[in-house]
Amino acid sequence: MNDYLMDSVTSARLYFRKLTSEDYENWLPFHEDTRTSKYWSGLPKNPKEACEADFERTFYRYENNLGGKLALIEKTTNQFIGLSGLLVQEIDNKKELEIAFSLLPKYWHKGFATEAAKTCKAYATKLKLASSLISIIQINNTPSQKVAKNNLMSIDTTTTYHNNPVHIFRVHI
Repeated sequence: MNDYLMDSVTSARLYFRKLTSEDYENWLPFHEDTRTSKYWSGLPKNPKEACEADFERTFYRYENNLGGKLALIEKTTNQFIGLSGLLVQEIDNKKELEIAFSLLPKYWHKGFATEAAKTCKAYATKLKLASSLISIIQINNTPSQKVAKNNLMSIDTTTTYHNNPVHIFRVHI
């Protein structure tokens, strides 16, 4: 059982469900768009390899009670629009619970990332999964920082994560 998985959770416009191998083709355009990796170094350059690695990490998380990103489905159109969820992370030798969110570029600037992040926070708060939540955001990624701020998170510290300079945004719940 994965205590952190938000499978079947809904918000006003979104439905969260476990990612399946059938979602690969839906998520591949994320990795094909160079804007999505603009702020993060160390990812595979080949979009198919990056997508496969993303799925492998997600399925590993599902199987090992480490949370995981879920498919975000827009309820009115039933379209796959991105990934979001709660991830157990180790950062600076401390176990943390992260709110993660990534959207296909055609769904940017529509409030979906903020809605997904707020839904993750509400879920973790309701189930008392942690005393605080973080979002790990590369220091130049202002769009994702805006999402964290919209979720009432603020910069707690700045550190290095997977060889990338990041701000750790935190909210106490």
